Amino acid sequence: MDIKHLQYFIEVTNFNNFTRAADHLFITQPAISKMIKNLETELGVELFDRSRKQLILTDAGRVVLEQAKLIDKAFRNLETEVDNLLGLKKGHIRIGLPPIIDASFFPRILSRFHEQYPNITFQLVEDGSKKIEESVQKDLIDIGVIVLPTNTALFHHFSFLEEDINLIVYPSHPFANREEIDLAELKNESFILFNKDYVLRDLIISSCSEAGFSPHIVTESSRWDFIEEMVYCKLGVALLPESLCRHDERVRSIKVKQPFISWKLGFIWSKDHYLSYAAKEWLKYTKEALNSRNAFFK
Repeated sequence: MDIKHLQYFIEVTNFNNFTRAADHLFITQPAISKMIKNLETELGVELFDRSRKQLILTDAGRVVLEQAKLIDKAFRNLETEVDNLLGLKKGHIRIGLPPIIDASFFPRILSRFHEQYPNITFQLVEDGSKKIEESVQKDLIDIGVIVLPTNTALFHHFSFLEEDINLIVYPSHPFANREEIDLAELKNESFILFNKDYVLRDLIISSCSEAGFSPHIVTESSRWDFIEEMVYCKLGVALLPESLCRHDERVRSIKVKQPFISWKLGFIWSKDHYLSYAAKEWLKYTKEALNSRNAFFK
């Protein structure tokens, strides 16, 4: 059944006349008559009582008309909704962000994007990279920011930031005045790490292993600001991305070498799930903004 069959049927009932309905639709009267006949054949009922001079709907015709109007309205709503999506007049984007990154530039990107597409809404979910990957895979969020590498069999991705991982210590720590340090020199230190949901934890532990020791972990947290506070309170030392080390002037930041530790951040989205027009446009917009961040963030 073609939607046009129902739409032509509605027009015939509106004019109560095949000829006038045909004129309104710019088709011939035999063509519209044939369409109605085909509709009757497909449904197995007569829609009009043709024994009278005036067109009268049968009982079946009245039922079909009622449902045809609902279907026609739904179809027109569908067309409008699709047009809105294609024109990005509406949409909703779910984004996962790890709280351990300096995300100060994200509100600016969101603000600029919102100016262009004011009816697109956002849901921001804060979690570790492991949980974000899991959420993208389960279609709980559309796009995630994670520590790369990722599983390229499951996810599309692009990177946008690579930075050093630095040591932070409290001001009176014996290493506080050092500009750089070998990781092996920290073998007797107490470490404050992120919890097991965070890839940075795995990166730090594997780097310590490469340096010849297993770190003594005194406590864990999911919040970088709380970790910095605990370092300031002399609970231990921590390794944080360089951009986060600049936030608290009460702690000292020291470059780490041998082995040098860095991380790379990127966006991921699933290869198996549908990505909305709004999410695709946001990815495109964000990629362009991050590639030209100096001009964009002025």
